[in-house]
Amino acid sequence: MLFDTTDKNLLDYLQQDSKQTNKELATKLNLSVTAVYERIKKLEKAGFIDQYVALINKQKIHNDFMVFCHVKLVKHSQDLVIKFEKEVANLNEVLECYHISGDYDYLLKVLVKDMAAFREFMVKKLTTINHIGSTHSMFVINEVKYTTKINF
Repeated sequence: MLFDTTDKNLLDYLQQDSKQTNKELATKLNLSVTAVYERIKKLEKAGFIDQYVALINKQKIHNDFMVFCHVKLVKHSQDLVIKFEKEVANLNEVLECYHISGDYDYLLKVLVKDMAAFREFMVKKLTTINHIGSTHSMFVINEVKYTTKINF
């Protein structure tokens, strides 16, 4: 697939507001509505667009206690890595999980209501995963920058 400047601009506009109509996008891109529709379908089919989502205001739903949690496994066997990743993927409180290099094996981004909810998550969910050797948690004091926009 040929990826040109118009496609880049279209993706940029969609990242800013994916609810824009094809007509609004066509005006911004100086294209026909049909051309915009076809480009969006082409970008979706080629895998440039994975999904469309609504970003929820964490404060409005009273679920804004953010924690970054390092996790170290007891052992690095393939079966334990796969088992851990499968189990952590099922924890609703975990927004993101990354297999990382360094002193710890994983970095989790956890979102809960408050400190009590985080303690409950740790005691009743995360630390019940048998192959965790240790954890280290850091609590967010202030969110300085948050974006889902990818610049390219």
